[in-house]
Formats: sequence, C-alpha cells, structure tokens
Amino acid sequence: MSKIALVDDDRNILTSVSMTLEAEGFEVETYNDGQAALDAFNKKLPDMAVLDIKMPRMDGMDLLQRLRQKTQMPVIFLTSKDDEIDEVLGLRMGADDYVKKPFSQRLLVERIRALLRRQEATSGDITNANTGDTKVMERGDLRMDPLRHAVSWKGADVSLTVTEFLLLQALAQRPGFVKSRDQLMDVAYDDQVYVDDRTIDSHIKRLRKKMRAADSEFSAIETLYGIGYRYNEE
Repeated sequence: MSKIALVDDDRNILTSVSMTLEAEGFEVETYNDGQAALDAFNKKLPDMAVLDIKMPRMDGMDLLQRLRQKTQMPVIFLTSKDDEIDEVLGLRMGADDYVKKPFSQRLLVERIRALLRRQEATSGDITNANTGDTKVMERGDLRMDPLRHAVSWKGADVSLTVTEFLLLQALAQRPGFVKSRDQLMDVAYDDQVYVDDRTIDSHIKRLRKKMRAADSEFSAIETLYGIGYRYNEE
C-alpha cells in the first residue's frame, strides 16, 4: 500500500481527496500547511506528495525546495487555473506534474498511479534485468542505470526526477533521432493523462539545468523549434 501525503490548506479538498485515495487503496496522510508536512517528512517520507502551491507558514514551492535537497520522491502540484507562472516554476524546481483546480479526482488518481508506476520501474524493483530498458546505457559521456535510477555525466552523478530520467533515456536511446513533444509525452505520461507542450518543455529545461550543473558545456540535448528534441552523442 503506497502512502500519499496530501498537503493543502483547503479542508474540503483534504477530506474529499483523501476519501477518494483511500477508496482506491492508498494510505493517506493530510497536512494543512507546508511546515507541518515538512516536520512529518523529516521523520518518515511518504511514497509521494501532492502539494498545493499557496499555503500558510510554508508554501508548496518552499516545501518542494526543501524536499529536493534530500529526496527525489514524486511530487504533484495542485494549482489554480491562473497560476501558469507557478506551474512552470514548480516544474523547473523539480515537481513531476501538476493538476489545475478545480480538478477531476479521477484524473488526479490516474496521475498518481502513473508516477508511482514509473517510480517503481526505476527504483530497482524490476525483476527482469535482461530487457534493454533495464541495462546500463552509455552514450558518450552519459551513463544511465535504470535499475538504480542512476545518472552520471563525465563521471559526475546527476540527480534526476523519474520524469526527467525517462525523458533523457528516451532521447539518448537513439542519438541523432528527433523525438517530437507528443512522443516524449507518451514516454512520460499515460495515454489517459493530458499534458500540454509547455509541461514537456519545462521538464527539458530542468533536465538541461541539472546536466549543466555537472558540466557547464553540456549541449547534448538539442531543441528543434516546432519539431521536438534530439540527443547528440558527443
């Protein structure tokens, strides 16, 4: 049973969403502000967190920043429909996804399931290590180990979220070949989960930033404007 932390200052959302998640078989812990959640997370981390952005004491952005200092567990942001800047900023900071309020609880459940499946697939729980997707992949200075969810560039470790890992893996598997945004969406999200182009672009920007932190000259991910992205093996 996966444990989901739900953090929102709206008690109606806490009550209704927690009831839905529990009915789907999840264990749910609820918190009405970021500081209360952080205090609990410092003792024991959940399997995933669903965070509202605007909260008292500590908002979702601050909480995410604290979390990313020590964990890559999946995080979904809840945002109002007018918070487009916050959505993009949140993704750049390391959120895995966002859902706009008012939202379908069924959609939220499906996104939670999708992220948990991807987390399990890259956490070392895969039993069949003979498939191509689980073998260590090396492309020039890049090394990716799906079983360990480990990435290194020129020997330097790079910490990626599940979504960032999957996008980089999809691009690096076929150097020189262009992946459209739609193809990358299929890699990172289930078919029933809709995301727009900006979501993929934000993940790629975050991915580049992390790679450039390891090597300021990193340029292996190329943007083809209006088309998509490709990985150039160096």
